[in-house]
Amino acid sequence: MKRLPLDHPGTADHRSPLRFIWWLAKGQWRTLLGGMAFGIVWMSSQAVMPAVIGRAIDDGVAARDGSVLLWLAGLMLAIGLTQAFSGIMRHRFAVTNWLTAAYRTVQLTGRHTVHLGGTLPRKVSTGEVVAIGSSDISHLGQVMDVSARFSGAVVSFVLVAVILLQTSVTLGLVVLLGVPGLMLLIGPLLSPLQKRSADQRHLMGQLSNTATDIVGGLRVLRGIGGEQVFLGRYRRESQATRRAGVEVARVQSLLDALQVFLPGLFVVVVVWLGARYAVEGRITPGELVAFYGYSAFLMIPLRTATEYANKFIRARVSAARVCRLLVLEPDVVEPATPVDPPPPLTELADARSGLRVRPGCLTAVVSEPAEESALLADRLGLTAPEPDDDVTLGGVPLTALPREEVRRRILVSDTGATLFSGRLADRLDTTGAGSGGRLDRALGTASADDILDALPDGLETVVTERGRSFSGGQRQRLVLARALTADPEVLVLVEPTSAVDAHTEARIAARLRAHRAGRTTVVTTSSPLLLDAVDEVAFVREGRVVAVGTHADLLREVPAYRAVVTREDREEVSAR
Repeated sequence: MKRLPLDHPGTADHRSPLRFIWWLAKGQWRTLLGGMAFGIVWMSSQAVMPAVIGRAIDDGVAARDGSVLLWLAGLMLAIGLTQAFSGIMRHRFAVTNWLTAAYRTVQLTGRHTVHLGGTLPRKVSTGEVVAIGSSDISHLGQVMDVSARFSGAVVSFVLVAVILLQTSVTLGLVVLLGVPGLMLLIGPLLSPLQKRSADQRHLMGQLSNTATDIVGGLRVLRGIGGEQVFLGRYRRESQATRRAGVEVARVQSLLDALQVFLPGLFVVVVVWLGARYAVEGRITPGELVAFYGYSAFLMIPLRTATEYANKFIRARVSAARVCRLLVLEPDVVEPATPVDPPPPLTELADARSGLRVRPGCLTAVVSEPAEESALLADRLGLTAPEPDDDVTLGGVPLTALPREEVRRRILVSDTGATLFSGRLADRLDTTGAGSGGRLDRALGTASADDILDALPDGLETVVTERGRSFSGGQRQRLVLARALTADPEVLVLVEPTSAVDAHTEARIAARLRAHRAGRTTVVTTSSPLLLDAVDEVAFVREGRVVAVGTHADLLREVPAYRAVVTREDREEVSAR
């Protein structure tokens, strides 16, 4: 029994879609060969059955030889049992091959998504990634599934051709030349099917991305009355996707029709030739019955061959999407020659903005414009689109440290952080280090006790996708608790209380300093409640630190700072 998911999916060859499919096949060659072997036995058993039936008619029934008839009947029983057993095993291997390819692709894309981190949403849409997990893995699994039957179809086709050549050279040549000819007739449809399928996959990815954006921002849309605008956009994109699907269906329907018509026409030709030969006495009655059996059987390998071509085209389109994801590289790369990490509790500094965060202190950053603080937080956590050597920890540039070291020591929790589905305790304690009351203490600091009290199963509650069962304020407090449970050396919090009420914010502000005592914490905020509880405030204007001090001092001495945190009118501030 194969255990899934795999311990490690391996390193994919993503230089091209065909190389990726071949890499998948090599990774499961044992089960693929097993499926092919049983597929060959299964379909070959069907191929030789008409020959045995024809021999039974000629040597048993026509010759009135009961012993030969009995022996051939026993042989047919043995062939039938072999066919049944090999069919069962072929199906088991086919399912295994499907699941292995699908799981391996999911693991590959999942690991690479984690490897890309914040780079992913900047380089590829959410819909593209969703499409891989929803449809592309199925197409890649199906091409591994059908490979067993396709190999059986090829071998059985050759077997039938050999048998027919021994009986009639003309009929044998009709099979040997006719089947490739039928495949050539279907071939011109495969290229437009691939192109239209690729276009449809692209539109489906865009539509999934739009739907994700709408669902994620539904409350905001309702607040500004933008539902109809986005509804119209979704309708237009869905209609474009529908039209692309219709174009694919047109080619697909023609291909499906030819899969029935051309093999049927071929069978009619073979049966007609066989009947003429029987009338002329060139073949025996038993051989005529065998020809009828071959005619019916040949439908199977022919349709299997066209099915394989169809699924291979779809798999190639899906593999191209997977390769486009795997070829992406994170903005932050491992340094060629990593330097030794600095000692714990050292100064975090950004030369570009002039920000200097004292070790072990709770520092707030207030910026004008407000989005500057979020960009600065990304730089401090080495998650900015274009990292540079300006940010240092203990005088060492973050870009010179191994990524794992930076991620272990510096954690950035921004407003886009969400909760994954699963057991709540596991979603909050992602490192497994929440024992000894660390998780309970983090929940208390984040003022999330009431959330647990309202849940019948407490920490055993299963979180829905993106934590949608919680309100915005509840999700924000749980995300804060998750960050506090990780207990990194440097914690950067971006607007951690923007979605909670004033009373809750006051409780969080009062508890945060004690919770992070002895650790470095940076909070980007403009909330007076939080600013009044920190050790030091850095005021950033147009990307540079222009003032540093306590909240009270900056309120008194810096009018521009006072305007930001108290929302005073700019003209009023200028008049003073």
